[in-house]
Amino acid sequence: MTNHWLDKSEYPFTSNYFDINGQKLHYIDEGKGETTLFVHGTPSWSFDYRNVIKKLKTDFRCLAIDHIGFGLSDKPEHYDYSTQNHSKTLEKFVLEKNLENITLVVHDFGGAIGLNFAIQHPEKVKNLIILNSWLWSSKTDPDFIKLSRILKSPLLPFLYRYLNFSPKFILPKSFGDSKISKQLLKQYTKPFADKTQRNGALAFAKSLLNDQDWFEQLWSKRQTISDKPTLFIWGMKDPVIKPHYLDKFQIGFTNSTTVKLETSGHFPQEEQAKTVTNAMFDFLTDKKNHS
Repeated sequence: MTNHWLDKSEYPFTSNYFDINGQKLHYIDEGKGETTLFVHGTPSWSFDYRNVIKKLKTDFRCLAIDHIGFGLSDKPEHYDYSTQNHSKTLEKFVLEKNLENITLVVHDFGGAIGLNFAIQHPEKVKNLIILNSWLWSSKTDPDFIKLSRILKSPLLPFLYRYLNFSPKFILPKSFGDSKISKQLLKQYTKPFADKTQRNGALAFAKSLLNDQDWFEQLWSKRQTISDKPTLFIWGMKDPVIKPHYLDKFQIGFTNSTTVKLETSGHFPQEEQAKTVTNAMFDFLTDKKNHS
């Protein structure tokens, strides 16, 4: 597999592969120390955590996966790309690798995928770091009601498959004050080489329509993890996952610290990498000293 588009100076990590359901899941495993596991959302991949990992790997073992259909993982045209199946894959990965005392870092759809795993295996998770995400039904949210009209459009599959709509148009629009460069944007658009490889991103769009009840169930089961040390890092200018999502998370997770980034949008780890990295490093070092 030649990924001639991959910027190795930005992403200087060794690729590893995990076999699952007849596919190859790409992941990176860098550094030594307590385990930090990064779970990305859509239309992203482990690349968006690269700056954080470069710094944290001096003191921590950093693992970051690419969901099947994303990044450097296989992208079969026909596959169960449901959010629930991604979470099962994460579970198999963690159990087969015998990961313990995990600090779980989740963003966007990584929230439901990763926190579902944590709810089922609370004994394996030590800390939580949550960036712009959700864990409940948005059915009654006025913004979501508007969005669901778009999600129901028969044009949507066309836009996703033929125009690579998610990384080309939605991702850059979700940034706050500092916009993504053309050069960096390529690292998000190029993994989806052609229309057969874009069904993973399309499935996440459909999940927003179909999985709201499942998200709500996760929220109702959060008690197994709601008192774990939690760091919220939140881009306050996120046009989709707005600050009231953070408010709800803070009420539901009682042992939390929050870092608000006033000028960041949906991708704090990309938009304000230094601040995000320092916040994570301080939080983890503090938790390590107190354990």
